[in-house]
Amino acid sequence: MTDIHDKPHIRRSHLLQLLQNMIRIRRFEEKCAELYTLEKIRGFLHLYIGEEAIAVGCNQALQPEDALICTYREHGHALARGVSMTAVMAEMYGKLNGCSHGRGGSMHLFDADTRFYGGNAIVAGGLPLAVGLALADKLQNRHRVTACFFGEGAVAEGEFHESLNLAALWQLPVLFVCENNLYAMGTALDISESEQDIHHKAESYQLNAEVVDGMNVVAVEQAAHNACEAIRKDGLPRFLECRTYRFRAHSMFDSQLYRDKEEVDAWRQKGPIVQLVNWLRDNQQFSDEELNTIERDVEREISEAVAAAEHGEFEDASSLLRDVYTPGASQ
Repeated sequence: MTDIHDKPHIRRSHLLQLLQNMIRIRRFEEKCAELYTLEKIRGFLHLYIGEEAIAVGCNQALQPEDALICTYREHGHALARGVSMTAVMAEMYGKLNGCSHGRGGSMHLFDADTRFYGGNAIVAGGLPLAVGLALADKLQNRHRVTACFFGEGAVAEGEFHESLNLAALWQLPVLFVCENNLYAMGTALDISESEQDIHHKAESYQLNAEVVDGMNVVAVEQAAHNACEAIRKDGLPRFLECRTYRFRAHSMFDSQLYRDKEEVDAWRQKGPIVQLVNWLRDNQQFSDEELNTIERDVEREISEAVAAAEHGEFEDASSLLRDVYTPGASQ
């Protein structure tokens, strides 16, 4: 974690907060994988394990009035944004007490109170929505940032190019964050893109772009902070390519035949949680008891969230058309 060495002013308490936020996401997702095998969670499930530093680091740079929109791999972003774990877990179960009232599930978390405009099952589908949110803010003279998260697989879609072009052309306050985990769904970047440095694609649209170590939460936080400050100052879009790696399969149905175990294990050794824990220990700023306390607190929070989801109710079939048709319209 060389970035921490370069920034001795970072408070120990802040580093512990970053660590706890990443552990919350990691343990939550591990629990979701377990619940999926028990068929408590149904449908599709895309885990964020290994990429936690990006959601946690970037959210440190966002203000409550800012907006956030992301992909179907969005559980970590929701938790980092401040959506309650209870509401997220209940949504995973499809229960009424979920953040989308049970209608979204894993891929469509949503929470207006935190301006979390949630997951999108369409690859690159969130980029034009982010441009629209930022355009609305600009037209109404609201000084906000819209953060848009997407994977490198989205770069192959037309929406990516259209959105970056319009954001630059209209000078919109969007922070584009590419979570480059190298494999899209299951196709390696080096056999799908002739230009594998994604940030160069953003630069071709005249966006200020930067490459970040997506496994280093301090580096991500600093880059996101600098980008957001610049956006608030000049209103122009910025682009971060965060180079990361997912430790689990693309989804629970993925057999991962496109990569070998040795590669995954090598990336695990430099995972975001491992990096930060090792740095804190090496610099005598952390004890095993503190880690145990964090783990116990997170375990308690997860247990409470699961209990709330288990006891939550499913929507009654009689109301399934609610919010589908305009009130009073013929059906």
